[in-house]
Amino acid sequence: MKTDIVIVGTGAAGLFMALNLPADKNIILISKSKLEESDSFLAQGGICMLKDESDYDSYFEDTLKAGHYENNRTSVDIMIRTSPDIIHSLENFGVDFEKENDSFLFTREGGHSDKRILFHKDVTGKEITSKLLAAVKNLKNCTLMENTTMIDIVCESNTCEGIVIKCASGETDVIYADYTVFACGGIGGLYTHSTNFPHLTGDALAISLKHGIELENIDYIQIHPTTLYSQKPGRRFLISESVRGEGALLYNANMERFTDELQPRDVLTARIREQMAKDNKPFVWLSMKPIPVETIKSHFPNIYQYCLDEGYDVTKECIPVVPAQHYFMGGIKVDSDSHTSADRLYAVGETSCNGVHGANRLASNSLLESLVFAKRAAQHICENYTKLDDFSVPDLTSYTENLESQYKEIVLKEIEHRKSLREKAGKDL
Repeated sequence: MKTDIVIVGTGAAGLFMALNLPADKNIILISKSKLEESDSFLAQGGICMLKDESDYDSYFEDTLKAGHYENNRTSVDIMIRTSPDIIHSLENFGVDFEKENDSFLFTREGGHSDKRILFHKDVTGKEITSKLLAAVKNLKNCTLMENTTMIDIVCESNTCEGIVIKCASGETDVIYADYTVFACGGIGGLYTHSTNFPHLTGDALAISLKHGIELENIDYIQIHPTTLYSQKPGRRFLISESVRGEGALLYNANMERFTDELQPRDVLTARIREQMAKDNKPFVWLSMKPIPVETIKSHFPNIYQYCLDEGYDVTKECIPVVPAQHYFMGGIKVDSDSHTSADRLYAVGETSCNGVHGANRLASNSLLESLVFAKRAAQHICENYTKLDDFSVPDLTSYTENLESQYKEIVLKEIEHRKSLREKAGKDL
């Protein structure tokens, strides 16, 4: 196959990228699973927005403080300044944010010094991503391919010429492209307990290591402090940070409050783990009873119903919560236009690392960061577009059946290696 641009991933970043590319470019988007099975669909809390100029310094400082001041300040500035434009674009695609008297309603989450988070009930990610997917499906220049896995890139002399794929049929094929975009999501599939879809296993990281493409901070992995405790196998159900932003409280085994619920995620996770060890319990308790019942049912209907299905009425009783792997701050190193160290290759969303999040992501910056830098990547490609004349021919017989398990092992080993280097340098968080 030959196309102008191939995008690997159909989450918010990949979809928004396609929507910001010219209509005269042929685009192929591939999804490793079903189109709707991206973590963007799972995001509950919301998306941050700079409310006005008076909020800039506070928002900037909150992002840096959460990130242990390891953030790329230029990237943070770009994200914050661009946020109103992104929200306006989302509304044009039909995204429905909660309003009161035609003005945005804002909520607050951990690490934020003010309310600046837009939301749609407790399914903001689904609201945004479903509207973007519908818009992409209406584009005549876009082809969507489900159950299609990238197993390699075609790369010659540090120039990316496209991707090698395993099709839904099981056959191996090549998609040649003038430009390639990684929008592959996170790495939750590497972990036993994660809020991510299990097919997100960091394939793009292993492929980047194979071809000498730079990675950054891949040992910075965020644990979300509150997921519903369960002994069932599989993905963990997230209890949104905005629940605590609206007043939910944490209790130990003796039903005593033991910490500030609105600390940054890594700090709160540490406090919860300490309390679990003291209690000798695999969870702590979260009470949503301080939140008015009507607010729970209107703002958090998905959480309310899921917990009800699991046997908990959050309007009347506490629920057991436990930390679980949630987000990937590191990734494929990119500049402020999302360009990687390889020519004609871009990376956007959770699989990339532009330094916005530093060592720990501030709540509800993920969707915003993905959209801001996906649009910048699209603009950069448009402004610098040239055609590729010659393409390499890979040996498709060289790809083994157990490639994904090999990639998992490669990524986990590299994460541990970089973590040990950081610890030896005295920079362990």
